[in-house]
Amino acid sequence: MKKLFTTLCALTLTAGAAAADMSITLGGGWDGKKVPAGQQCTLFGGKGKTPPMAVSGLPTGTTWVIVEYNDRDYRPLSKDGGHGVIGYPVKGSNADLYAVPGLVGKLPGKAKVISAARGTGKYKSEGYMPPCSGGKRNRYFAIVKAVSADGKVLEKKRVNIGRY
Repeated sequence: MKKLFTTLCALTLTAGAAAADMSITLGGGWDGKKVPAGQQCTLFGGKGKTPPMAVSGLPTGTTWVIVEYNDRDYRPLSKDGGHGVIGYPVKGSNADLYAVPGLVGKLPGKAKVISAARGTGKYKSEGYMPPCSGGKRNRYFAIVKAVSADGKVLEKKRVNIGRY
């Protein structure tokens, strides 16, 4: 009985270790509270890029990290990547998602625009639209998804990127 208990405990610990939660850390001056100076859209004097992110604890089988950018306070762009969706091919359990420029469809490295921001008129973008509320203190966030080669979402997390 003691041997069975020890085996079950070992299996439980192993399963717990294998199911490590994905963790996201912002970089490049982004703190999740305030959009850094200059990282807003060009309409308000910025040259914004996506916040760089370090992602750890990616589930086994992750081949892409997809990031959906949203503005919580502007309903038309508040979900499903209203400010654009960017994808990064990854290998392993950790990934450094480098900053990519806003407003453009062709990105550096292997990053890809999965879908452009849904803004229209002067807010139209071919890719990521940096925070563009004009300093009205809108709250911006991203949904970070670990995705398998067949398109299955293995895990997702929300991260606040700041107010502008």
